[in-house]
Amino acid sequence: MHRGLVLVFSLIWLCIASAAAADRLQPLDASGLQEVLDAERGNVVLVNFWATWCRPCLKEIPDLISLEQVHADAGFRLVAISLDDAASLETVVEPFMQQWFPDFESYASLESQMDAIVSVIDPAWNEVLPTSYLLDRDGGLAEILQGGKSREEFGAAIESLVAAER
Repeated sequence: MHRGLVLVFSLIWLCIASAAAADRLQPLDASGLQEVLDAERGNVVLVNFWATWCRPCLKEIPDLISLEQVHADAGFRLVAISLDDAASLETVVEPFMQQWFPDFESYASLESQMDAIVSVIDPAWNEVLPTSYLLDRDGGLAEILQGGKSREEFGAAIESLVAAER
């Protein structure tokens, strides 16, 4: 009887954890990204393109999460988008996020080509990951941050834009 209860609770926990991971990883295509960006007008937005196989991307994520928490009241939003293969969302990306970044919320590109979703913001993207685009409150491109950046570099870019637009 005891083993049966343990098994039932374990299965329930796995279902809850899986559902929570799925809630934190939302599928998105290019038109959906445009809708997200339109909805964020009025905020300073950092759109961060990342992937599980990109080591500099993974190094940035904790800093980006922290910066969003620090500047949320000033109208700063992080829009993270995984560029991992859409077929690997359940088998790779969700478990990866659950293990390494359980509080991280991200979209996952459904586009077969990375350029398709990034070109919503930057039609001339050079396919360097990580790439982040800092957008002003009107949705205009304020800065491109490519390659692994430090918390200080992100913070300076975000703070100057948030402060300038208050």
